[in-house]
Amino acid sequence: VENGGTLADGMKQYPEAFDDLYVNMVRAGEAGGILDIILERLALQLEKSMKLKREIKTAMIYPCVVISAAIIVTAILLVFVIPTFADMFSDFGSALPLPTQIVINISNFCVNNWAIIFGTLALLLTLFFRFQATQRGKEVLHPIALKLPVFGEIIRKVAVARFSRTLGTMLSSGVPILDALYICARTAGNSVVERDVQRARVAISEGKSMVEPLSSSVVFPQMVVSMIGVGESTGALDAMLSKIADFYEDEVDNAVTAMKQLIEPLMILILGVIIGALVVAMYLPIFRMGTVI
Repeated sequence: VENGGTLADGMKQYPEAFDDLYVNMVRAGEAGGILDIILERLALQLEKSMKLKREIKTAMIYPCVVISAAIIVTAILLVFVIPTFADMFSDFGSALPLPTQIVINISNFCVNNWAIIFGTLALLLTLFFRFQATQRGKEVLHPIALKLPVFGEIIRKVAVARFSRTLGTMLSSGVPILDALYICARTAGNSVVERDVQRARVAISEGKSMVEPLSSSVVFPQMVVSMIGVGESTGALDAMLSKIADFYEDEVDNAVTAMKQLIEPLMILILGVIIGALVVAMYLPIFRMGTVI
């Protein structure tokens, strides 16, 4: 800025701190002489975005903890507890019940091949994370994510809220709609949403409405598309997008709350079934000890 450049050009040199959305809105604010207003809108935009991310992280913490606990407890039982029972059962001189024998076989396999198991898991996780970071990985995994039970609906609502908030904020700040759609596509976070937004951008560049390409999208509900169409026809697209963003941000809050209420008993049930099955399998021979003797 001291050398005569604009603030937007200066920020553009530091993409790790200021993304395309930030730079383009600052540029629009400088051109229109409303930089203070633009910075307030940017602050609100970032706060809304951070709130969405926190909601998703909060929703994922509990199931991740429960699943991790289930894996750790199961591993301890298979590696340390069940071999003790297996040594005791080896003196019975009678065939063990099928569930008990299956559990003992699994335990023996884990004890004898723990290095192979951990190595295979580490390799698969490494390949998965590398694959999902590639463009091909995003094209394959992102559509699957939208179809997941419970989580898919939340991902869809987050995508609609993020698109609406970002596009509405940029349009109200004076950013040209083609530039705004380009940035929305890049910051969508999902390849399916990015593809649909790019189609809408092409349609507008050809003088058409964005309603038609969005209507064929699996992400944007018909209500959202209709509201966008009304906003285009009335010249109040930015205001309409802000209303959509407010509505879907509340929907995300409600969906996350409902998901936590659903997942908590489900995870406890799964953990109980796994541990209970192992314990019952180990105690079946003891229940039949009188017959064996």
